[in-house]
Amino acid sequence: MLARILLAAALLVVILLLPIKGWIRAVLLLLPYLCAGYDILIKAVKGVIRLQPFDENFLMAVATVGAIALGEYTEGVAVMLFYQIGELFQSCAVGKSRRSIAALMDIRPDTANLETDGGEIRVCDPDEISVGSILVVRPGERIPIDGVIVEGHSTVNTASLTGESLPRDVKEGDEIVSGCVNLTGLLRVRTLRVFGESTVSKILELVENASAKKSRSERFIARFARIYTPAVCLSAVALAILPPVLRMSVWQLSPMWGDWVYRALTFLVISCPCALVISIPLTFFAGIGGASREGILVKGSNYLEVLSRVDTVAMDKTGTVTRGVFEVCEIRAVSMEAERLLEYAVLAESYSTHPIAESLRRALKNPPQTACVSDVTEMSGRGVRALVDGVWVCAGNAELVRELGLAPQEPSHIGTAVHVTVDGVYGGVILLADQIKAGADEAIANLRAVGVRQTVMLTGDTQTVGDAVGGALGVDRVMGSLLPQEKLQAVEALMREDAGRGRIAFVGDGINDAPVLMRADVGIAMGALGADAAIEAADVVLMDDDPKKLARAIRISKKCMRIVYQNIVLALGIKFACLALGALGIANMWLAIFADVGVMVLAVLNAIRALRTR
Repeated sequence: MLARILLAAALLVVILLLPIKGWIRAVLLLLPYLCAGYDILIKAVKGVIRLQPFDENFLMAVATVGAIALGEYTEGVAVMLFYQIGELFQSCAVGKSRRSIAALMDIRPDTANLETDGGEIRVCDPDEISVGSILVVRPGERIPIDGVIVEGHSTVNTASLTGESLPRDVKEGDEIVSGCVNLTGLLRVRTLRVFGESTVSKILELVENASAKKSRSERFIARFARIYTPAVCLSAVALAILPPVLRMSVWQLSPMWGDWVYRALTFLVISCPCALVISIPLTFFAGIGGASREGILVKGSNYLEVLSRVDTVAMDKTGTVTRGVFEVCEIRAVSMEAERLLEYAVLAESYSTHPIAESLRRALKNPPQTACVSDVTEMSGRGVRALVDGVWVCAGNAELVRELGLAPQEPSHIGTAVHVTVDGVYGGVILLADQIKAGADEAIANLRAVGVRQTVMLTGDTQTVGDAVGGALGVDRVMGSLLPQEKLQAVEALMREDAGRGRIAFVGDGINDAPVLMRADVGIAMGALGADAAIEAADVVLMDDDPKKLARAIRISKKCMRIVYQNIVLALGIKFACLALGALGIANMWLAIFADVGVMVLAVLNAIRALRTR
């Protein structure tokens, strides 16, 4: 297109400089006109054949052909030339947005290094890799499929997934997601999923499908254009016919057909809705691209629009504002040493996969052998009982200790208490607590800064623990001891309270959060550690565990909507003013070019600002 525009512009300048007049000049001016706009004329004819004539191609074709028919050859060529310049500019802007997202999403590995049973390395397509295969990832290569490191340690760059530039150290036993770049060491990775279910595939699918879900503003503009374009065409016809007829029949004056037809053609050029039809979808496209660059995946422009109107943010506790990893924070021994108390608890829990048991094992520096443990009995909702080195050890909550006729001690801090008894003697209590994420308090403060009126924590933990975490973070309301269905009921109650005022966002990461994520006005999932069900159910996915991304997502959505409204006011305001001037004969074709191409260029420039948010 650029070559055609340059050629058409050069021909126009040469012809205007030549000392040629009359019909020869008119014929020569058809050359730059056809060079610049032959595709517009073809599209206009095809639209008429399909009985769908009312679009910008039809408006430009009628206006420019009409201007040439009236003898305004230079203006007709100039309108078509400048319109194509505007289209080229718009195409470049869209291309920039697409390249921005394409560069961000260029994370699909083309090959994977599969280790065969004989130890040989075979290069193959990631789609051919099955679960449990061993992959070799060399420095500089992308992780092709989600897996766990079975050998090696390295540093990985997760910027393409999370938006964070700080590399992360990984070692044997760590889970690693596809799309990350291995920077330093050689890694052997055992795959946990097939390629189609890996993180990189899901990210690409989310971004590719995002443009299909239109926002309310986009749907309004599409409906507006369907009504607006035929209306202005009929208005132009009326402007060309009615005034001359009235001048002849009523006022007995000269009809001045040429003057009124020229005004009608100017009216058509001004009325072209390109600025709206192009800039609004482009703004949302750029907003989604800008959010993706920050590690925030928005599944559609409709969710971006709803996110800008969020008034209340409800959130899960574990895995959202806390790390979801229990750590031993206090050991109060009564009848034995603290190290021995912890060892008994670990041995009693040695066959348990509960997160508390895992936390106890991590806290013990020298793990004991489990061969001395037998007769393990799970006591539902209370704890575990086991025979350890010939003595009976019970590890559980205070209720279990009371059942044994003993008095449990209360820990000095709030958390999950594991009481230990040995052969009927109370040994002491071990306190574990979920650690608050770094920056979680700042995240809550940032939410208020971006206009969120109320923050609510919904947790299945006890009200006491919830109040302690909520108080440390500055959360407005805490609802504790909630089952999954009760979380759903709580969100529905918040939606009724907030009816007509704003929208409710819910942030979660677990399988039990999926129903609530789907029910809220906008569901936001933590993508790095979040369950697959939660990510599938959510409308927005944060690709790392940083809760500060919540406020950033809302800030991006608000900026995007500001740009949308600015473009609507800019385009409609200038167009309606110029339409009035054109109808009155004050505006000529040159002002019409500005009202069409100039406004479109301004709107597109404004739209691509959504690619970046400070």
